[in-house]
Amino acid sequence: MAENETLECITEHERILQEIESTDTACVGPTLRSVYDDQPNAHKRFMEKLDARIRNHDREIEKMCNFHHQGFVDAITELLKVRADAEKLMVSAVSTSEGLSHQEVTAQTEEVIRCRVQQRNMATTVEKLHLCIPVLEMYSKLKEQLESKRYYAALKTMEQLENIYIPRVSQYRFCQIMAETLPKLREEIKEVSMSDLKDFLESIRKHSDKIGETAMRQVRVRGEGSSQHKSCWLCLETFENYYRKQRKKQARLVLQPQSNMGYGFQVNRLFDLLFEIRDQYNETLLKKWAVVFREIFELDNYSPIPVENEDEYKSVVGRFPFHDAEIEKQPFPKKLPMSQSVPQIYIQVKEFIYASLKFSESLHRSSTEVDDMLRKSTNLLLTRTLSGCLHNLIRKPHIGLTELVQIIINTTHLEQACKYLEEFITNITNVSPETVHTTRLYGLSTFKDARHAAEGEIYTKLNQKIDEFIQLADYEWGMAESDGRASGYLMDLINFLRSTFQVFTHLPGKVAQTACMSACKHLATSLMQMLLDTELKQISMGAIQQFNLDVIQCELFASSEPVPGFQGDTLQLAFIDLRQLLDLFMVWDWSTYLADYGQPTCKYLRVNPSTALALLEKMKDTSKKNNLFSQFRKNDRDKQKLIETVVKQLRSLVNGMSQHS
Repeated sequence: MAENETLECITEHERILQEIESTDTACVGPTLRSVYDDQPNAHKRFMEKLDARIRNHDREIEKMCNFHHQGFVDAITELLKVRADAEKLMVSAVSTSEGLSHQEVTAQTEEVIRCRVQQRNMATTVEKLHLCIPVLEMYSKLKEQLESKRYYAALKTMEQLENIYIPRVSQYRFCQIMAETLPKLREEIKEVSMSDLKDFLESIRKHSDKIGETAMRQVRVRGEGSSQHKSCWLCLETFENYYRKQRKKQARLVLQPQSNMGYGFQVNRLFDLLFEIRDQYNETLLKKWAVVFREIFELDNYSPIPVENEDEYKSVVGRFPFHDAEIEKQPFPKKLPMSQSVPQIYIQVKEFIYASLKFSESLHRSSTEVDDMLRKSTNLLLTRTLSGCLHNLIRKPHIGLTELVQIIINTTHLEQACKYLEEFITNITNVSPETVHTTRLYGLSTFKDARHAAEGEIYTKLNQKIDEFIQLADYEWGMAESDGRASGYLMDLINFLRSTFQVFTHLPGKVAQTACMSACKHLATSLMQMLLDTELKQISMGAIQQFNLDVIQCELFASSEPVPGFQGDTLQLAFIDLRQLLDLFMVWDWSTYLADYGQPTCKYLRVNPSTALALLEKMKDTSKKNNLFSQFRKNDRDKQKLIETVVKQLRSLVNGMSQHS
């Protein structure tokens, strides 16, 4: 029993010590009196505890002094060194002034003055640092008190900072920042205290009469005990008024019927009907906004928004949350990357949210439920209505490559604006997005899907354009020799690709690279198909040479880096099959091809025997038509025999491949 009493006494002494440390000096008397009202000889044990606590604080003070003392000693040492050097310089100047010229004496005098100014500045710096150190220590102490939720002690520290420490060094920027921060911290303490009071009111509703009376009496006593400190009072009157208002609300709630009763009758079926009407209302809104979105897309010019001056720039960013440091630095006139449909779509989404809210407000639902309704409705607008309009727009015939590039840029900015729509709903409903089960907006996936669809359409339309140019090709497949220059249709195609890829610089890097690689592969495939077309029966060596000139232009285009980001000759590899096939026919290097075939280091590794055979058979009898001079007939016959020999060997290779497969 004695041990229990001793433990209780020790615990009580710890509580008293903590209260002495954190309570205003005016309230220390009643606290100490409780020590002598306790068990006999308890004050002796309390004095021992107090002495131990004092020794502990002395050690902490000594540690802090030691921590700052070293810097002070170092500064003084540096000052002493400077003073000693200055004195030596003075003595040297005096001792040698008789033998020095006027200019040298003047120089030494200026050096002495400079040293004295430096010495004075260092002394001033040390003095200012001594004034700043307590401010930093008190601010650090304030942070610790706030983290440990010792709000009363924190208010006292704030008062000391504002009235004593900060005024001494108020000219410094960091002190001004501290002074601006303190009111915010005091307001946070007030909010936390108010929150604690709300929790208190909710938890003690059952016994609110007696407990509320006791709590207000204690708060009033404490407030009167520290009334000389205005910052420690926290607006006692505010809490008292709030308490009275809450009690009146509780009284009204007791007298009012539940929300799902009108004169005591059940109205659940009525609310169910209202929810069904709300769903139909939202469907009507979605159909209406589908028309609005389509009109916006139809009227858009799909060009960056021009702004001539600051007023026009503010008008755009006032309707749509656009921030770009590089563009803001540019002089007027300038262009914003998105087209005019972007701010219009953003405004219409907000208008839809307002329209949906008007119906939900009358359903007597909680803020969380209203927030959930708004977010679900907005998700339907983005994922179904707006997404559908975007996909229909992308597939329209009049939307070309330039428009598709702008659509990709537009969807990127709309995707970035989704977080602002989240904040917009939060501001309307006052429901934090961190609340459990809060529905998130699915706009990110909507705009990503639309962007991917636009990218795919870019690749398709680009290949279609290449096909249109290919259809203009008009090779003379039986020509005796080439013209010595590339075909006109191919040069027009390459110029088109260059100008197109310049527009692609506004796209994300991977999109532009993929489009460029896709275009080169499609061009190479189309040229190969043209060469191997079954309707083409005969090809002369002159036509092969002309075709080779065109492929060279394609390779030059690929090596000119039309889109940045490719490594090495990655883009040129799109034409590697054509290049090796043409080299084989231009050099007529059949012995090498047949000897090395099947080896990994083969010079013509990308030439398929069936492809070579198909092209070689088109060259069998061209010499009979193109060479009419008798002196060449023997050479032609020899060449035809060689062709026949190579054809047989190629056929055996092809047959061997088919048997192995």
